[in-house]
Amino acid sequence: MSTQDETRGRVLVDADELARLLADDEPPALLDVRWALGRTDGHERYLAAHLPGAVYVDLDTELAAPPSPAAGRHPLPDVTDLERAARRWGVREGGAVVAYDDAGGTSAARAWWLLRWAGVRDVRLLDGGLAAWVAAGYAVEPGDVTPEPGDVVLVPGALATVDADGAAALAADGVLLDARAAERYAGDVEPVDPRAGHVPGAVSAPTAANLDDAGRFLPADALRARFAAAGVTPGGGPVGVYCGSGVTAAHEVAALASVGVDAALYPGSWSQWSNDPSRPAATA
Repeated sequence: MSTQDETRGRVLVDADELARLLADDEPPALLDVRWALGRTDGHERYLAAHLPGAVYVDLDTELAAPPSPAAGRHPLPDVTDLERAARRWGVREGGAVVAYDDAGGTSAARAWWLLRWAGVRDVRLLDGGLAAWVAAGYAVEPGDVTPEPGDVVLVPGALATVDADGAAALAADGVLLDARAAERYAGDVEPVDPRAGHVPGAVSAPTAANLDDAGRFLPADALRARFAAAGVTPGGGPVGVYCGSGVTAAHEVAALASVGVDAALYPGSWSQWSNDPSRPAATA
């Protein structure tokens, strides 16, 4: 296996490999993180059909602290609360975790990022999510799953974060990627947050462009070219990512990690920045 494949393989797992892992004596904890902005039916969709043994993870209540204008729509959870949730999911000390969703990993990446940030080393995303699993011919099951409780101990800080000042500094002296849709970056529309636009100096790099039409991550060469066009190269200067509330930005951090680029997450993202009248907003 090439170094590039190994780097990608530390972030992503395909359906065939996951099926083999789930058949092992010590399978990974499997997390179903179905969520989308404006939708509240993730649990219902999970109950209808999910990967065998998968536990439902509620992004709004388990992968985030309560929202506020000062902290944003999805602040980082207290690590004690996250540890309690991770144990409920069956995450074991030293054990592996795989997260998936039905949206190309754009919500599951929040679980990937948080667990990696909290010190869990072996966390991966199912490339292509539920659709890839079904397309490969593997079974799904209905109903709820209650795993044996885990014993993981979480310690925050294994992945980098920046606050609003840090994001502004990256936009000026490094590369700050805006992972929202291009029309939100440009300020043409703003469906959720109080002001339209973007952090001055940030570069538009929509999360959706990390994926192909089937919802799988682009090949490594295509991802490297995409990020190079935005000024990001392995071994280059510091990189940060933000989005609306720190959810889809985690997907961009994962995509960057899959090609060997470490990037800091701005958890408050635009939902925090735009609520602070002292912060400027750029458009176009």
